[in-house]
Amino acid sequence: MQESQMALVRGAGDLGSSVAVCLHTVGFQVIMTETEQPLAVRRAVSFSDAVYDGKAVVEGTRATLAISPSRIAEILNNDAIAVIVDPTGDIAAELKPLVLVDAILAKHNLGTRRGDAPIVIALGPGFIAGEDADAVIETQRGHNLSRIIWQGAATPDTGIPGPVLGHAGDRVLRAPAAGEMRWQARIGDIVWQNDVLGHVDDRPILTPFDGALRGAIRDRLRVASGMKIGDVDPRGDRSACFTISDKARAIAGSTLQAVLILMRSLEQRGRR
Repeated sequence: MQESQMALVRGAGDLGSSVAVCLHTVGFQVIMTETEQPLAVRRAVSFSDAVYDGKAVVEGTRATLAISPSRIAEILNNDAIAVIVDPTGDIAAELKPLVLVDAILAKHNLGTRRGDAPIVIALGPGFIAGEDADAVIETQRGHNLSRIIWQGAATPDTGIPGPVLGHAGDRVLRAPAAGEMRWQARIGDIVWQNDVLGHVDDRPILTPFDGALRGAIRDRLRVASGMKIGDVDPRGDRSACFTISDKARAIAGSTLQAVLILMRSLEQRGRR
């Protein structure tokens, strides 16, 4: 693969970060875009934290915040992923990447268009393969998880996470009120039912069952009532809090497969 082959990933949450790690590992130069205040829950495996801390590491792969577009080349030359604040993805027109992956997971299209790059791939519902993107990757758990869709759309989002040891929707921690989030527990902590994990203003966040705190949004952020702020894993496996999930890894592999298929198609058309 040529060093100049560039991939732009919109959204640096856990699924987008898994895709970024996969593409970076095989030789793509990867740039990720994020909002000014990312709200990723699985922060231990998300490059979005680079927006706050200037850098982030996911399973040994480094990302650095580019404070301006002029810093991107330096970061890429240091074998790191570049993260830049660009909620609208306008930088794609300037960078002209070979690949654009929409990993925002907003359940609807926030502006990605087929033609934004020679190869455009979208994760999850809200996109139509063949219209909005060249391919769509199924993100719903089940038999078709990570299937490459060449025509049509992914399964509509149910809003309910996949069950783990009998727990599904109750795995998600939600803000009991609007206010400032203050955590007492940290990602990876083993917790017990009804432990106080933190507060939104003066309202406590209680552990729904025994397990491990797998994800938590940044401390001191303002949150809305009912907003997703964390998740608990009933398996109690601390290591799973700091490694890419099976779902994210499957989606990343299918994204790479779709990229390679589309690259071959572009090469074949170029020879004609």
